[in-house]
Amino acid sequence: MDKLLTLTALRRVVQLTAFVFFVYGAMIFTTFYTGDKLTQNLPALSCAYDQSGGDFCALIPLQHQMDHRVSTLFTQNAGAMEALMGTLITIGTVALLILILNKAFCGWLCPLGFFQETITMIGTKLGLTQLTSLSRETITKIRPIKWFIFLFLVLIFPLLTGIGFLGHEWGNPYCSICPSRIMTTAMTGDMSQVYISQANGGYFALSLIADLLFGLMIALALFVRQPFCRICPILPMQTLFKKIGLLRLVKNGSSSCESCGNCVKACPMDIYEIQDQAENRNITHSDCTLCGRCVEFCPHDGVMSFKYGPLTLYSSSKEGFKKRTKIDKWWKG
Repeated sequence: MDKLLTLTALRRVVQLTAFVFFVYGAMIFTTFYTGDKLTQNLPALSCAYDQSGGDFCALIPLQHQMDHRVSTLFTQNAGAMEALMGTLITIGTVALLILILNKAFCGWLCPLGFFQETITMIGTKLGLTQLTSLSRETITKIRPIKWFIFLFLVLIFPLLTGIGFLGHEWGNPYCSICPSRIMTTAMTGDMSQVYISQANGGYFALSLIADLLFGLMIALALFVRQPFCRICPILPMQTLFKKIGLLRLVKNGSSSCESCGNCVKACPMDIYEIQDQAENRNITHSDCTLCGRCVEFCPHDGVMSFKYGPLTLYSSSKEGFKKRTKIDKWWKG
């Protein structure tokens, strides 16, 4: 049994539990009464379109606030407090949650992240040739996309809709294309979110993008680790507060790190900066999901570790590396 006890094994249990709660939580715990969700500002992709879900992500209220409340600063001469209060509550709630768990919401709790990892594991068992890492050049080109999505689809387009410059379909454009909307609803047997709208050109384009993006995500996940996570707009929101997070990734590689590259190879987000950093410091990158694989696959004692405040939760070790490598080889066959 001890041979199976790894950080990833613990993470899988947490991920599965979180998946059940965030996708089916209202069905299990509140008998379909969904008026109250856990936070309504979750920094992970759990969708409000899933009527059975236990919570939904912060991007939903943020878009609605841009559309219906913040826009009144320009259209109705509303007071700043009245227009911004909802947004400030959302931002404050996200900041508090990031303080508690930081970016582990992605690597440990996000339903869509777990779904992609499951697809990747299926691809591995099917013997499909997988891209274990993307090049630095490719990663550099991909990284700005999530900021574009966050700024335009979550903030600017909804705000312009509320002001009157754009049509109603642009009031929550990110939700209209989000793969989590299709995934979480489909998991409950609701296929109503898989459709092509013919209401107008904007609705048609957004619904078409949604279907194509969901299909592309599944296809890519068979070959590439965490394809959608790399462009997810939750990451920029988390990045704004990651420095206050108590949970963090720390590297002490000044004397022991041999730059073997195992950490980068293990990282599902291909964060090359993990290898480059050698100081004893918080190296939690903006793209990091705190999955902990880099710590597991580091073969050097104490070079990498998970810390919560002053407490060390898990550190790299030779024995841990050997155990994790054996399990990885067994799974890949």
